[in-house]
Amino acid sequence: MKSSAPTRASQIAAVLTVAWSVTAGAAGNAGVRPDEHPAAVATVAPDAVRQSELLRLLRQDCGSCHGLRLTGGLGPPLTPQALRDKPAGSLAATIVAGRAGTAMPPWRPFLSETEAAWLVERLQNGDVHAR
Repeated sequence: MKSSAPTRASQIAAVLTVAWSVTAGAAGNAGVRPDEHPAAVATVAPDAVRQSELLRLLRQDCGSCHGLRLTGGLGPPLTPQALRDKPAGSLAATIVAGRAGTAMPPWRPFLSETEAAWLVERLQNGDVHAR
C-alpha cells in the first residue's frame, strides 16, 4: 500500500522550487529554473573584502565538516569533480537553506543567495584560494 506522506525527494523538490521562485523573481529570471540553467542564479562578484571573508568562511566553517581540503568528512566533498554535475542553483539553495535532518545548517544569516552562488561558482571552478 502506498503512503500518502511526501517522499524525501518530493520534499527537496518543493524546497528547491520555492528557492528557485524567490531567486528567479529577485534576479528577474522568472520562468528559468536554476537546475535547467545554472547561470540563472546571479553570480555577481562581491567586493574584494567580502570575497576574502567568504573564502575564509568556506575554508574554515565549511571545511570543518567538508574537510580542510574540501575533499569530504562529515559532509560530502566540495571538489570540482564532485560538484561537476550538480546544478549551481541547487547547490546555492542548499548553502542558504541548509538540509533538514542532516548536519548541513542554513547559512542564510551569514551570506546572501548571490554570495552563495558566487561561492558555488568558485567551488565548481576549483578557485577557492584567498584573493
